[in-house]
Amino acid sequence: MGESSGYKEYVAGLVAGVATVIIGHPFDTVKVKLQKHNTEAHGITYRSGLHCTSRILKTEGGGVQGGGPQLQVIIPSAAYGGALISFVLCPSELLKCRMQVQGTDSMVPKSSRYGSPLDCALKTIKTEGVTGIFRGGCTTLLRESAGNAVFFSVYEYVRYYMHSRLKAASSYHSHLIDMGIGIVSGGLGGVAFWSAVLPLDVAKTIIQTAPDKSSSRNPFQILSSIYRRAGFKGCYTGLGPTIVRAFPANAAAIVTWELAIKILGIKHD
Repeated sequence: MGESSGYKEYVAGLVAGVATVIIGHPFDTVKVKLQKHNTEAHGITYRSGLHCTSRILKTEGGGVQGGGPQLQVIIPSAAYGGALISFVLCPSELLKCRMQVQGTDSMVPKSSRYGSPLDCALKTIKTEGVTGIFRGGCTTLLRESAGNAVFFSVYEYVRYYMHSRLKAASSYHSHLIDMGIGIVSGGLGGVAFWSAVLPLDVAKTIIQTAPDKSSSRNPFQILSSIYRRAGFKGCYTGLGPTIVRAFPANAAAIVTWELAIKILGIKHD
């Protein structure tokens, strides 16, 4: 038993070490560049870490340059980014979902309802421990990794196609054209995201709002049960409002992001 425990601790430590290196490497790159350039008499001197980061993105980018979108760069980058953000999204969405399901039509007794997100968080930790806040974490990670890979693939391809057509046709009103491209590419990316991963979101909602702590947390087992009971349609419960929200929300996000990129002077091909 001791040997098994030691092995598991070793593996856990190894995984934690790898995660530390992967997450910390971009920051280390900025640190090394600052140390190298800002201590030499000649060459460029960075004003700050943010300036250094901006220069790296502008001059070195994040992958293969030239030509159309590079799926071999987009997919792993987007999936990795999604996996990281899932650690923030999981607890915040758990609180959101638990607050949302205790509305007018809820079966939850009024005496057991949460007064605020903070009340929800404290009661969850009290009854389920700190890990209770991360219930549905694996499903959130799967949703965000797969969803972001789909989103950015669609976004980059739509953006590239529209730029190649509209920019060649007219050089007038370039700012309006860029905004229009951002709206369409971001909106379609958002629709593609949710069309691809909505079943995982359905499973995540069930996992996070289940009153029984011992209920299944396997999203595929849950979806299999839903499919047997309600068919394919059941796995896409909530598709209508999700798609209606997805287009404008993601269009706004992309337009705002591209505007911020231009203001910061970062090149985005």
